[in-house]
Amino acid sequence: MTDIQVHPVRTAREKRLFLTFPWRIYKDDPLWVPPLLSERAKMIDPQHGLFFKDGHAGLFIAWRDGKPVGTIASSEDTTATRARGFGECLVGFFECVDDYSVAAALFDRAEDWARSHHLDSLFGTFNLDREESRGILVEGRDRPPASYCGHNPPYYPAFFEKYGFEKYGGDGLAYSIDINLNTPEIQHMLRLAEKISRRKNITVRGGNLKDIDGEIDRILELQNRGLAHMPDFSPYTRTSIEAMILPALEIIDPELILFAEVDGKTIGWFPGIPNMNEVLIHLNGLRRPWDYLRLVKYARLKPKCLAVKSIVVVPEYWDTGAAVLLFAEMARRATAKGYQWADLSVTGEDNLDTFPLAHRMGAKIYKRYRFFRKPLEAK
Repeated sequence: MTDIQVHPVRTAREKRLFLTFPWRIYKDDPLWVPPLLSERAKMIDPQHGLFFKDGHAGLFIAWRDGKPVGTIASSEDTTATRARGFGECLVGFFECVDDYSVAAALFDRAEDWARSHHLDSLFGTFNLDREESRGILVEGRDRPPASYCGHNPPYYPAFFEKYGFEKYGGDGLAYSIDINLNTPEIQHMLRLAEKISRRKNITVRGGNLKDIDGEIDRILELQNRGLAHMPDFSPYTRTSIEAMILPALEIIDPELILFAEVDGKTIGWFPGIPNMNEVLIHLNGLRRPWDYLRLVKYARLKPKCLAVKSIVVVPEYWDTGAAVLLFAEMARRATAKGYQWADLSVTGEDNLDTFPLAHRMGAKIYKRYRFFRKPLEAK
């Protein structure tokens, strides 16, 4: 058997090979959404990638017979390490031909990187971002993923398990919700929201892009206060919020970035963005010059799906119905703008807040993502 060698990405050519390798894996997969190469190039560049403000990473390519056969990134979020008192090596950008020996070589290299940085486990998957391609898809191959969600071949989970990774925490769930104000579930929610609005002094507003710095500050506080109860929570930094918000500014409709307030104080938020994967799936990542002709054709395509990536309410308002008011207002506004369905992802199946609320609205689980962790034994 030919030896497999895993080497770090050093040259511009190797960087491009790292970025374009997924095209070899997914060339015959109609559900794969090619990422924009220019955005991915920024993400992995220490000079421009927002992740590198709070962390560091190593990028690697597996080679066999002079050809690339897999990629992996090993990284550390140093802010999370300081907050939690121990360090995890985050695994991402994992792509691999259907050969376990290649996967094992990539995981071996990730372990070596983790040990050299005094980290105690491998954990993933995350593509240098908490929100980007979180987890390995284990169920749901009937439609493409929504924005920020990942996609992978069906053989990946078995590779992780064979190497010794174990499932960590609850699966990440992607829900689909029909945006139809006439369904019994949404009608019930609208009636409930009306009752809550009469009893509680809670208002809902859209986002203010003219005060984007202030909005980011408010989101940072909401995320950290509203999610602190989750298992193994790692505090968000301003950089991590910027990484979530700033790249989407060109497509954001501020009327669908909802904030709940009481007497001018922000107590929760509920952001919806157009599911641009409905456009990106046609563009081939703008990999070739002629792909820009596709952009001319599809740039005005109106997505049918609204992607909702978070719903957070601070603890002292959990029992006030604020989340119901946010859901109801989003349903009304999204309907008025012509959206047909909403993606709610990725939310943990052990999330005691979102899980029951989504089901009461008639949401259906359409994808399931799994997180894997492997403690590192001392050598």
